[in-house]
Amino acid sequence: MSLSTLSHVRFAGMATCVPRRIISNLEDCRPQIRGDRARLVRNIGIEFRRLCPEWQCFSDLALVAAEALLEKLQWRREDVDALIVVTQSPDYLIPATAIILQDRLGLSQATVAFDVNLGCSGYPFGINILGSMIAAGGVRKGLLLVGDRCARLEDPIFSDAGTATALEFDAAAPPMYFDLNSDGSGYRAIILPIGGHREPVGVQHLLPWREDENDHWHYKTELQLDGPAVLSFSTQRVPPAVEKLLAYANVAKEDVDYFIFHQANRMINETIRKKLGLPEARVPSTLRDFGNTSGASLPVTMTARIHAELAEGKKRLLLSGFGIGLSWGGAILELEGAAFPALIEA
Repeated sequence: MSLSTLSHVRFAGMATCVPRRIISNLEDCRPQIRGDRARLVRNIGIEFRRLCPEWQCFSDLALVAAEALLEKLQWRREDVDALIVVTQSPDYLIPATAIILQDRLGLSQATVAFDVNLGCSGYPFGINILGSMIAAGGVRKGLLLVGDRCARLEDPIFSDAGTATALEFDAAAPPMYFDLNSDGSGYRAIILPIGGHREPVGVQHLLPWREDENDHWHYKTELQLDGPAVLSFSTQRVPPAVEKLLAYANVAKEDVDYFIFHQANRMINETIRKKLGLPEARVPSTLRDFGNTSGASLPVTMTARIHAELAEGKKRLLLSGFGIGLSWGGAILELEGAAFPALIEA
């Protein structure tokens, strides 16, 4: 598939919800590692993160975002034809979180609802999936809920968020352009190896072990991330993919108002920006204040940094998500008159 175009699909609006609790990577850690943390923060650019309380799921954040967006748009619940949830933090292994949220949101039982298992690249993929259903003519209005609950107090990178995006049929809407890619040969670069059918959870996986001099305790059930492999993948694959998408859409860099990249870390994002020769003013970042929010990082950045500008007039955006899979996806969208509620805390 890779490159594709969607017509007659309008980006109607977007809302973002984050947990109220703010974690400081510099303060909320053991005193003996604060020096190391300060150096880490300088490198990765993440000082603060949002952390859900134990009772709160990703779906609770997405529900609040969706409610706010529906109210802002004044959409009737019975007019929403599709609900797609892109997450790797489902409420349960089965059933799909989207079907549960269909009921919690009070949507019609005629609503098609399903989950997509994607993380950091998930937002462009989700827009393409829902947009394709709308362009095909079977769906008039739909909601895309994207995000994850992936933060842990002791982990300095990840943060929690839930987002809602509304798309609708509009014969006069400008085209959307996409470039979606997958490379499963690198699947071990970001992996949660325990808990699926390949290796179910056993008692041996629940025993912690101490790995380093800072008394960090680890579990086999934790996410495993190969930092050098992710750095190499991101900085080598993303810049040429952006150039390819621009060429396909016949759009010059100067004609894009904002380039929104997945918020991985400062080193990765700055390398990508410099390779593409983009000015900082057109590449907004939320790394310092929100960390890496997985698939939600694109809408989080749009809401937290430029939601007022996006609500004012016509804007052209290039969105680029990349990560787990390995997978990477880009989209060029033109937005005008879309609803952008301010950032919500819940």
